[in-house]
Amino acid sequence: MRKPERYRHLISYFTQNFPEAETELDYRNPYELLVAVVLSAQCTDKRVNLVTPALFEAFPSPEVLATATSDNIFPYIKSISYPNNKAKHLAGLGKMLTERFGGEVPSSIEELQLLPGVGRKTANVIASVIFNMPAMAVDTHVFRVSKRLGLVSSKARTPLEVEKELLKHIPVDLVPKAHHWLILHGRYICLARTPQCEHCPLTHFCAYYQKNWPNKPEDPENKLG
Repeated sequence: MRKPERYRHLISYFTQNFPEAETELDYRNPYELLVAVVLSAQCTDKRVNLVTPALFEAFPSPEVLATATSDNIFPYIKSISYPNNKAKHLAGLGKMLTERFGGEVPSSIEELQLLPGVGRKTANVIASVIFNMPAMAVDTHVFRVSKRLGLVSSKARTPLEVEKELLKHIPVDLVPKAHHWLILHGRYICLARTPQCEHCPLTHFCAYYQKNWPNKPEDPENKLG
């Protein structure tokens, strides 16, 4: 199956079944989402959502966070992965948001990446979710699912290479949603160690499935037109 056809099937399925896909992180404003995404690096959204209510109560704005030290922040995020580094990132993030950006979360990917703890993936998430920009954040789920489905070349070795390939084929207006489609599919069905192919509605065009089970009869319920 050619790549454009795979994309056609992907978009057809998700636009029909998950037209309003969105992040599972809890947030009320751009500042809270930014903090939550920084905390979510190598950590589950569920775990982040457990700690952010108390964190946001203590530090409700960039201006308040700017007054905190990493030692002040650490107790609130100690159950998160890499809490020491992330506490330092958040302390610096609060100061830079306040001093350089007037307490506002910047909209450009370049400016977002100036913030402590914010790499390209985090910047793309903020640009996509908050500002509805056609930015594709490539985390481990997006990277894995894109490769398995055959949406990107086997030669794509880095998140940036995967990001560029996805952006070539996904319509601009669907990029923000497609980011969540791929993440959620990887989080709940296309698992890293044990992909749940028996429950997957995408096997009809999945390169991984076709390679590993080429002679397995197609489940009529999973077949896409």
